[in-house]
Amino acid sequence: MASFTNNTLKTTIISFFTLLSLLHIHHTTAVKGGYWSEEDAITAPNIDSTLFTHLFCAFANLNTQTYQITVHPECSTFPNIIKQKNPSVKALLCIGGGKAKSSDYNTMASQPSSRKTFIDSTINQAIAYGYDGLDLDWEQQTTIEEMNNYGVLLKEWRAAIKARSLPLLLTAAVHYIPDANSVARFPIQAISQNLDFINVMAYDFYGPGWAPKPLVTRPHAPLRNPKSPVSGSNGISKWINAGVPAKMLVLGIPFYGYAWKLENANNNGILAPSIGGDTSFGDDGTPTYKQIRDFISEKGAIVKYNSSYVTNYCYSGTTWVVYDDLQAISGKVVYVKNSGLLGYFAWNIVQDSNWALSKQASQTWEA
Repeated sequence: MASFTNNTLKTTIISFFTLLSLLHIHHTTAVKGGYWSEEDAITAPNIDSTLFTHLFCAFANLNTQTYQITVHPECSTFPNIIKQKNPSVKALLCIGGGKAKSSDYNTMASQPSSRKTFIDSTINQAIAYGYDGLDLDWEQQTTIEEMNNYGVLLKEWRAAIKARSLPLLLTAAVHYIPDANSVARFPIQAISQNLDFINVMAYDFYGPGWAPKPLVTRPHAPLRNPKSPVSGSNGISKWINAGVPAKMLVLGIPFYGYAWKLENANNNGILAPSIGGDTSFGDDGTPTYKQIRDFISEKGAIVKYNSSYVTNYCYSGTTWVVYDDLQAISGKVVYVKNSGLLGYFAWNIVQDSNWALSKQASQTWEA
């Protein structure tokens, strides 16, 4: 009788864990995330991975001829390197990016054969290089067709992971609201049922090159916006109202800013008249946090924090830079905790200055 009972119990336990491996259970561990890309100055061995729970290597690229992905050498060693300092950190391979063409991903996702090739390639590469998950950064969707194909891709991707009983996370970086435009909406049901969490890109709302006219200085990543519905908190609310659980949402925080040229150096607040972008930091006018700290030190720039927007800005002469400093980082992380979200992520961790923002975010989360 004892032998029968033990065998029965053993069989039951095995069946239970087999069932769990076949079911998709949403990721529940808090996310203190950060993206790293190979073109940046800080190499993977220099990442302080103890400050993060999830690190994303960006980007693997889609081969538009074969529909397989190409992983650059730095990402092939990324998981092993970051786990040396923090064995518990999760490594995710990010595919796509802001420079990838949405049409290329739509072509891939429009046919069963090319979808399968892509999915198999991503899973095989993740396994080969020791990744804990895959992150899709398919951006710039504008059509209903693209959104429909996006949804089908997620369903088949999750099904393929389940079929192989793999513990891979499946995530995506998404627009700050669930609507790409007035007609194209993200497939909410496919996202909720097949992804572990989504990284909400709550930044790049405004820039000197695409802000409405007449030009005035604007925060590019405000948590709140007393003058407009364009804000991180409003975007999160829209995702929740659309049907995505709060515990699937991860708020994006930028480690860079935008440089504006003031029309009048004496009129230097938010919504001050501007004549466009300031290229003293480079042609794109997007200084890293490290560059901003150097600018403040070298120019004696005045630093301000605006709690209504939850953003920082600084200025010297007619150069005006908006960004997230320690106060804004703390404010956003406190919001994430109080709102019951899964966590936060940073783009891009190598833009930090001696890990100051990363430490502030981690300490605020743990407080």
